[in-house]
Amino acid sequence: MSANTIVSETLYQGYAQSFEVTRQLFEVNTGHQHLQIVDTPFMGRVMLLDGVVQTTEKDEFIYHEMMVHVPLFAHPDPKRVLIIGGGDGGILREVLRHKNVEHITQVEIDQSVIDMCKEYFPNHSQGAFDDPRANIVIADGKDFVANCREKFDVIIADSTDPIGPGEVLFTADFYADEKHNCLAEGGIMVAQNGVPFMQGEEITNTWQRLSKLYRDASFYVMPVPTYVGGFMTLAWASDNSALRSQSVEQIQARVDAAGIETRYYNAGVHVAAFALPNYIKTLMK
Repeated sequence: MSANTIVSETLYQGYAQSFEVTRQLFEVNTGHQHLQIVDTPFMGRVMLLDGVVQTTEKDEFIYHEMMVHVPLFAHPDPKRVLIIGGGDGGILREVLRHKNVEHITQVEIDQSVIDMCKEYFPNHSQGAFDDPRANIVIADGKDFVANCREKFDVIIADSTDPIGPGEVLFTADFYADEKHNCLAEGGIMVAQNGVPFMQGEEITNTWQRLSKLYRDASFYVMPVPTYVGGFMTLAWASDNSALRSQSVEQIQARVDAAGIETRYYNAGVHVAAFALPNYIKTLMK
């Protein structure tokens, strides 16, 4: 690929965002996915899997902070965390900032994604893969939860879109195995759930599946510029409904105690993120 090439994302038929590429750093078919890493003048370094943007240097902090700090500050005392996916290391980086977390297991299907991200996106992981609290397991996430015999206070499913290898991480069987085999009593599960303006069916399917398993199933929102189409949703599920409706003061006390500085997340954003626009509520049928 030559300099100043235009690359267009291929997630949606008839609609695309495009990036000017100044340099292609890496391209390979991993056996699971087609992986590209490119430099762009506006978003910095960008990773695409099967033509779909996964992460960028410029806006990754919004996604990773909201996916991690919302459940970890909502839970009163998270000690053990399970991450499904997240090969770029950003989720693991943010979880490790919580000093009360004693153990993290991360299950990633593709070692080459971790290797490439450590080399080309070092600021995503910032050495997180070498932390002694982290146990990295190279395996299929669906198989892992089906055979899991450990319990975790928080489960974070940082999957790709429900196409290709990521599709199984949106099934009813996967959600059931997560809850029954892996989630501790009173625990929280969150999962990447797409952009509802563009991928409304994902919201409907996920809500129908989770609401049959949990006493409290919903979503919270965040704006990530490169996930085009407005708000992105993260699925939320717990049997403790009180965890989703805590006050700014309750969350702020935990943030203050943790001493974690963030660029996007704060206690006010945490509470407001659960206020869903009506067009998203209508998808929860």
